[in-house]
Amino acid sequence: MDGGKFLYQLLKVILGFVLAVIACGLFLAWGFFRASHPNEDPVAFAAMIGTGLVGGSVVGATAILPASVLIAIAEAARLRSLVFHVGAAGAIAFGVWTLSDPATADGFRPGSTVALAAGFLAGAIYWLIAGRSSGAWHSNSRPSPVKNKDQSSGSQDGSA
Repeated sequence: MDGGKFLYQLLKVILGFVLAVIACGLFLAWGFFRASHPNEDPVAFAAMIGTGLVGGSVVGATAILPASVLIAIAEAARLRSLVFHVGAAGAIAFGVWTLSDPATADGFRPGSTVALAAGFLAGAIYWLIAGRSSGAWHSNSRPSPVKNKDQSSGSQDGSA
């Protein structure tokens, strides 16, 4: 294990998580306010940004425990797949969304698709920053298989 690479990956994990939950909060706030260009209505745009940042901190506080478990699994198993990170973040967002209120008669709570999309966005942001290098801090030295002289493709003296 390389300590420098581990510390660098740990910093990327923290930065990736923070930016992912901020993006998730901004996505949810943008959907709620549906604010247009800042020049048209600067107050609504500022309210959207402020609400998104506060919403991101709430999302981060709610998702920190399950995300930490999945991040640890991804780091230990060197899971670098975009599908894993996007799917895991979507599952966390959907789980947090559905745990807070029982489902309606239709099966899902209203807004479930928006929560799922916000989770997918957060997973993609995390993958861009830290997920695509998951487990890079592990040592790369693995024992190579030793070949016997009998298994070599030819003899050294040139005879067949």
